[in-house]
Amino acid sequence: MSGVENRRKPSKLFVRWAVFMVGLVIMSFGISMMIKADLGSAPWDVLHIGLTLQLGLTVGSWSIIMGFLIIGATSFLTKEWPQLGAFINMVLVGVFIDIFLWILPAPEGFVLKLAMLLLGILIIGYGIGLYIAPKLGAGPRDSLMLALTLRTGWKVQWVRSSMEVIVLTAGWLLGGPVFIGTLLFCFGIGSVVGFTMPQCQRMVDILIERGSKNENFNQGTLRTHHHDGVS
Repeated sequence: MSGVENRRKPSKLFVRWAVFMVGLVIMSFGISMMIKADLGSAPWDVLHIGLTLQLGLTVGSWSIIMGFLIIGATSFLTKEWPQLGAFINMVLVGVFIDIFLWILPAPEGFVLKLAMLLLGILIIGYGIGLYIAPKLGAGPRDSLMLALTLRTGWKVQWVRSSMEVIVLTAGWLLGGPVFIGTLLFCFGIGSVVGFTMPQCQRMVDILIERGSKNENFNQGTLRTHHHDGVS
């Protein structure tokens, strides 16, 4: 293997991890915006907030704790060690949720709250697209969903819907915020991610290809539309 090829691989890996990290930070920002809007949160955040109200600790701390439990359950079901990306996802999202909740001001009035809520959902969509595009491993909850799908033989949508209903019910019973934002997230995030993910995938592929072209002068012209697509 040539020296140029040796240098190119670390560069591609750096780009993928950098985009992955940025995606997690952006997603955490969107989650925090939804929580601050105080019009209802996503099902898992309803649970985290409910646990905070009943047992103390921060919302981000409960996100990390639940992430550990979910990773443990997934490893038990699959008999495999989780990917590094799942651990990083779990820790960074929890940490940055707490940071952004501390920084972000609470909006006043329904219009500002609704605007913050909708913008938060859109930002979450771009965050999800960016952290998934580098293909460095699914987050803890997505990993559990896939493991349960393989174990039960159910369709992905049924497994995911069942998980969300159970988590949302538990969070609501603990006093977590269930309102219009919860409904908008549940019924809208799929469409938002369907819109944002192809854009993020194209951007990541272009970044990787550009780095490869700059480092290998013997390589031919790369097409900007040459990518694997979103499975």
